[in-house]
Amino acid sequence: MSRETPDHHDAELVLRVYDMRREAVMRQSRDALAQRFWPKKYEDLKEVASQEHPLNAAWRQVAAYWELVYGMVRHGIVHPAYFLESNGEGLFLFAKIDPYLDQYRKEFSPTAFQNTAWVARESPDGKRLYETIAARVKRMAASR
Repeated sequence: MSRETPDHHDAELVLRVYDMRREAVMRQSRDALAQRFWPKKYEDLKEVASQEHPLNAAWRQVAAYWELVYGMVRHGIVHPAYFLESNGEGLFLFAKIDPYLDQYRKEFSPTAFQNTAWVARESPDGKRLYETIAARVKRMAASR
């Protein structure tokens, strides 16, 4: 990104992303995955990706939402540091599935989570945030 500081366009996008997160079904989906989806093995991820799984609709909605949102960061549409100050929740979900991502890509889609993975692994701001979130997810998962 060529700009060093965010501007009002970045603020508008961040506010729109926030508003979308507040939509009732999206909020329910986010809560369901945050509370009830704690994969311990690849098969747990594979199950939630199955249409028959009770969390599948939430999975598809939330995973697609964050992938779309992080695409704005990856492609320079929004200022990364400013955006990630208030949009780290998708990295929380990513930390849950990251250990199984390679296998998921082989079985489901070779491009799955490409934007989210880029934010977590390639963006300096995203890498710092992801390290903190991944450590927290690991602690939380161990206590379940």
